[in-house]
Amino acid sequence: MRTLNIITLTLLIVGGLNWLLVGLFDFDLVAAIFGDQDALLSRIVYVLVGISAIYAFKFYNDVSQEERAAS
Repeated sequence: MRTLNIITLTLLIVGGLNWLLVGLFDFDLVAAIFGDQDALLSRIVYVLVGISAIYAFKFYNDVSQEERAAS
């Protein structure tokens, strides 16, 4: 499970940095690396980032459990 969490975090960081670059410079890093936005590899990366974001919802439960344990 730890490996999945690391992969998820990495993909979310990639996605976040990509959106930062899109917002600031209108530059899509994923599309630049893997081809146009419509290229298969780019679309796979976008989907994986989105799935990682959905998976990351589970971290809210982990944080609340840690806060309850600390108090």
